[in-house]
Amino acid sequence: MTILIATSVVRGSRQGESHGGVYLLDLEQQRVSRPVDWNTMDIDWQGRGWDRGLRGIAFDGERIFIAASDELFVYDPEFQLIASHRNPYLKHCHEISVHQRRLFLTSTGFDAILGFDLDNNRFSWGLQLSRDRHGLRGAPFHPEKQSGPVAMNELHLNSVFCDSRALYLSGLYSHGLHAYTGHRIEQVTTLPEGTHDARPHLDGILFNDTAKNAVRFVSSTGPQKVFAVPRYRRELLMHVEHDDSRVARQAFGRGLCSISDSLVAAGSSPSTITLHDLDSMKTTLSINLSLYIRNAIHGLEVWPYQNFPD
Repeated sequence: MTILIATSVVRGSRQGESHGGVYLLDLEQQRVSRPVDWNTMDIDWQGRGWDRGLRGIAFDGERIFIAASDELFVYDPEFQLIASHRNPYLKHCHEISVHQRRLFLTSTGFDAILGFDLDNNRFSWGLQLSRDRHGLRGAPFHPEKQSGPVAMNELHLNSVFCDSRALYLSGLYSHGLHAYTGHRIEQVTTLPEGTHDARPHLDGILFNDTAKNAVRFVSSTGPQKVFAVPRYRRELLMHVEHDDSRVARQAFGRGLCSISDSLVAAGSSPSTITLHDLDSMKTTLSINLSLYIRNAIHGLEVWPYQNFPD
C-alpha cells in the first residue's frame, strides 16, 4: 500500500478561513483523509502565500516534522502534536530535508539554510547564501546567537535536498541547482527561473518548472521528459474571482517526491496530486483535493508508516 502525505496552503486567504492542512492519500484505495486542518489567527497577513498553511515534511523515526512559515512542528504518526520549535532566523520556510542526525530547513526570508539537531532538538547550524561574480557563496552562522545574518530574499531559496553526496539547494532566482559539500558550493546544473523542488534523481535532475506549468526530468544521458501540470475548466473552479497570478493561480506546480525510480508524484493548485511514470511517459493518476483556486499543495512525501489516521 502506497500512501502519500501532502501539506497545503491557501494563498491570500482571509482571517477566519482555513489556511490549508495535512492530507493523507491511499493511492490504491484512493482514500483521502485530512488529519490536520491548519486554521489559526496567529499569522502575518502581509503578502502572498507567506505565513498561510503548512510547508515541508520530513521524518525521523516516530516523529513527523512539518514546517510552517516560521515554526517547526513535531507530530507523532497519529498526528498528536509533540512539540514545536522557533528560531529568529527561520522566516518563510518552504522545504525541509533530513540527513543523518540533522534536519535542514530553507529560510527563504534570510536566503539561508538552517540545521536542526535531531538528538538535542535545537537549531545548531546556519548558512546564508549570496551571489557574487563567481556564483553563490555561503556564510556560516550559528542560529542561536544574536549576531546572525540580516534578512534578505534575493535568491528566494525554496528547496533543499540532502544525501550522502551533498546538500542540494535551489530557489526561484538561484539560476540553478547547487551542491554544498561542507567546503564549497558548486552549481550542478542550470535551472529556469521560477522552479521548485529541484533534486537529483537517477542520472539527472527532477523539478517543478512552475513558471512553465510542467514537471521535468532532465537526464544526463537521455532525452528530457516533460509532463504538463493539470488544468481544470474555469466553471469547475471555486472562487475564480480570486484568480490573480500575483497571488494564486491554477496549474501552479509545487510539491514533488519519487515513489520509485520511474514513478513520481507532483503537487499543484488547486490542490491536486498527480502521478507520472517516467518509463512509459504517461500520467497514471490524478487526485483532486480541492477546487478552491487558492488552495495549493506545498509539501509532498511518501508516508513511511502503516497507519492511516483520519
